[in-house]
Amino acid sequence: MSVTKYFVKDVSRRLEIDEHLALELKRAGYSHVELTKSPVGTRVVIYAAKPGMVIGRRGQSIRDLTKVLEEKFHIENPQLSVANIEVPEQDPKVVASQVSQALQRGVHFRRAAYWAIQRVMESQALGVEITIRGKLTTERSRFEKFKAGYLPRVGDPVLKSVKTAVADVQLKQGLFGINVRILPPQIDYIDKPIMLTPPAQTTPQPAAPPKEIEPLAAPEVVVEVETTVGDAPVVVEDKEEEETGDSEKA
Repeated sequence: MSVTKYFVKDVSRRLEIDEHLALELKRAGYSHVELTKSPVGTRVVIYAAKPGMVIGRRGQSIRDLTKVLEEKFHIENPQLSVANIEVPEQDPKVVASQVSQALQRGVHFRRAAYWAIQRVMESQALGVEITIRGKLTTERSRFEKFKAGYLPRVGDPVLKSVKTAVADVQLKQGLFGINVRILPPQIDYIDKPIMLTPPAQTTPQPAAPPKEIEPLAAPEVVVEVETTVGDAPVVVEDKEEEETGDSEKA
């Protein structure tokens, strides 16, 4: 087997495993899987929002998955482990799966899309866009887009930063397609918007009552009268106090 055929076959098998796990672990919030080959065997790491549902009661579910990977996909000595997703709301595959499950339960597509957008934006994501295609309201197929925040359209940030996932669901009207695009908050680029937090509002304090002003006392007036007795001058101090204005003291 040539090198090209070997890598094509390996990638095809990885995609088949990913599709199988996405179908089996839809309710567990499956995100993606990592396969790492080692001399002992193949290490398989499954990332999901609900690891307990992947493991199952007493590990029965994970033992069944190990058996399927070994018999159906011919993986030598698979060693399965489950990892938890830190922020499931910022994983587009988990969000698309949640929207598809809501549509299966009979939730209106607009309500399901706005509910998912609200949860994604509350997780501090910079932007999100959800596109739902199918026979939404009439017999003719169309699509509607629901978006919030900042989401670049072209350029290098789209290729490296924006996370994309696609899911489909079969309903009575027909096949519906859900496309989710999310821009995580930890991405740095040139035109990254800065989210300013509004200042905290303080309650106004009641004004203190005005203080009573005490009347000022009338000033004392000192009059110096100089008289001459003999050869030496004599100084006589005379105090005047204005109390009512109708009497004087000399």
